[in-house]
Amino acid sequence: MTRQTRAAPLGHRGWRALARLLGWTVVYVPPPNQGRKAVLVAYPHTSNWDFLPAMLMRAVVPLPLHWIGKHSLFRGPMGGLMRWLGGVSLDRRQVGGNFTEAVATLIRDSDQMLLALSAEGTRARADHWRSGFYYIALKAQVPIGLCYIDWRRREVGIGGYLQPSGNIEQDFGKFELFFQDVTGRHPERQTPVILRPSDPESPQ
Repeated sequence: MTRQTRAAPLGHRGWRALARLLGWTVVYVPPPNQGRKAVLVAYPHTSNWDFLPAMLMRAVVPLPLHWIGKHSLFRGPMGGLMRWLGGVSLDRRQVGGNFTEAVATLIRDSDQMLLALSAEGTRARADHWRSGFYYIALKAQVPIGLCYIDWRRREVGIGGYLQPSGNIEQDFGKFELFFQDVTGRHPERQTPVILRPSDPESPQ
């Protein structure tokens, strides 16, 4: 699976100019079949500085980007800021072990949503990817957007999509091919694109 590298054709002109000024190119491939929903698997995440290109991408992409946050982040004055930044509150205590189904339902009930989930779940190097994003997309029946931050090329964006087939081992091979030459800010911290052996269907 190859990555498309065309610059985003839409979005605020000023933000695109700022991205260019900072030396970044924002890539945006829209969801297939004029869709407005997808789960975005974001990789790699090796530094707090990833926030900068991620926010540039969010400003340029013409559909709203969202992320799941702890309910405690949305209390008080900070709540408005978190929502403005695309945060969606979800109390894990209320959904319990049904986190995957709860997020899938959230996507199904939305008119439009590009929901970004981390592939690694940590900025440190791990042994394998977390697979919650895959099962959420499968349950919500939406494509998986392949979202990346490449510090070597200074390129950020959504470079393609994969409709989950249900054969997670086969699909992970396609993820590995897509992300094989993407370089994080700290390459030594990148988690290899590997599925956990005997991976169960479990929440992210």
